Amino acid sequence: MWTGGVRAIILDENRRILMIRQQHLERQVWTVPGGGIEPGENSVDAAIREVKEETGLDVSIGKLVWHVEQMIPGKEPRFVNLFLASIVDGTLAMGLDPERGDDGQVIREVRFMTQQELAATDNLYPEYLKDELWTVLDRESDSHNPFKIRK
Repeated sequence: MWTGGVRAIILDENRRILMIRQQHLERQVWTVPGGGIEPGENSVDAAIREVKEETGLDVSIGKLVWHVEQMIPGKEPRFVNLFLASIVDGTLAMGLDPERGDDGQVIREVRFMTQQELAATDNLYPEYLKDELWTVLDRESDSHNPFKIRK
């Protein structure tokens, strides 16, 4: 059975990307805001909700950048839709994961990062935020193929 997730790529006026640092077991991971799609929810609504929970920001969802199918041996198949999003309201703040108690929160930091900062960042998810994203953003045509398989 497939499970679904979403992520929102949010750029500010200086072309920096909103990133979240999360603690997962013994390692910290930098990623864009997002999470799981709840029962009865579509990808766009899930992305709006997840950004609000994690950052305090209200966003509008735009173009689908990637639809990633994760086919990892020994794990349930999962897809993650990564969208471009724009801030429409709110104040940036470190949010909470409502499914976790106070002692189980994983968000450690929320901030905008430059392309150069992302390129120098270890434990970045997805890795193609370092390079491929900028190619997609700079393309003038719509020839970008958003489908990826991750093994």
